[in-house]
Amino acid sequence: MRHYSFDKIFLGIVVGLVFFGGLIFLSAALGLLARGSVQISSLIFNQLGLGIVFGGAALWLCQSIPYRFWKRYSFYIFLATFFMSLSVFIPGLGIEHGGATRWIALGSFSFQPAELLKFGFVVYLAAWLSLLQRKLTDWRHAILPLIALLALTGGVLLAEPDTGTFAVIMASGIGMLFAGGGKLRHIAGIILCALIGLFLLALWKPYVQDRILTFLDPSRDPTGAAYQIQQSLITIGSGGLSGRGFGQSIQKFGYLPEPVGDSIFAVAAEEFGFIGSVLLIILFLAFALRGLHIAKKSPDTFSGLLVVGLVILIVSQSFINMAAMVGLVPLTGMPLLFVSHGGTAMFVALAEVGIILNISKYQS
Repeated sequence: MRHYSFDKIFLGIVVGLVFFGGLIFLSAALGLLARGSVQISSLIFNQLGLGIVFGGAALWLCQSIPYRFWKRYSFYIFLATFFMSLSVFIPGLGIEHGGATRWIALGSFSFQPAELLKFGFVVYLAAWLSLLQRKLTDWRHAILPLIALLALTGGVLLAEPDTGTFAVIMASGIGMLFAGGGKLRHIAGIILCALIGLFLLALWKPYVQDRILTFLDPSRDPTGAAYQIQQSLITIGSGGLSGRGFGQSIQKFGYLPEPVGDSIFAVAAEEFGFIGSVLLIILFLAFALRGLHIAKKSPDTFSGLLVVGLVILIVSQSFINMAAMVGLVPLTGMPLLFVSHGGTAMFVALAEVGIILNISKYQS
């Protein structure tokens, strides 16, 4: 197997996303600082320290680790990330925020283990599908194991609750099954089961029903459930074609909820306008296309499926965030990767980029 240097075009796209995302984040952070709701030191450490600096180190480390390492230990990686996600329910260890228990607190440091669970799921599924490549047309070998794996991870994530992360994991699983040669009717069956599950979840969990109803009619509760989407649409609309200019957003000062979190795309649209928003979308599309190009030329089935899964994880989460801000999908609370506040998400995403870069060294 020939060994080349890593894909510099893919790395350049990621650098562009991190740089553009950093500018947007610094501007959006001014909104929180003006409200006096956050300390600048903790904000900078979490995003720049854990996210970009440590994440960059993780990228460099992962691009030097042979990709076969992840296949060899895939089962143990999944088990470790699964039980780590379960630990959020341990009293005194897991912390609650906004009605959800998704974080682990270790002193002054906190992180979201679901970000690691997404990676563990994709690594293990890539290893599983690569072993059963010739049997993926048999529903007993392709569909049942995938459903069992989704049910296992979904049980933990929906208990937190974190429906957005589960949706991203499901999208990655379906995409990997399709890339591995699964039958379309099997994939359609999984999607149908997912829609039925969403309907039942809406009946069981009032917050899911509330988000769906708000998505269908954003004007139903303008000061309550629909407040965020209405403020987001106002923010995006006020940006016009070219935006107000860097740092000139008005909505981030008291009007827009979570300006550095899941509403950060609205801040970007207000300051950089339609042109800047399209540029950000193009960067993510370029990330997806170049990533799939690497997957197509990967040396074996496992590496190709791993790249497909990781690319879908990053891109689907980012597009769900942007789509939610313009009212195309219900709000999920998913961060915009490389842009939103979230050191754990940035760290894991950059580590995943490092794995893709390592696989790109062996392109056929």
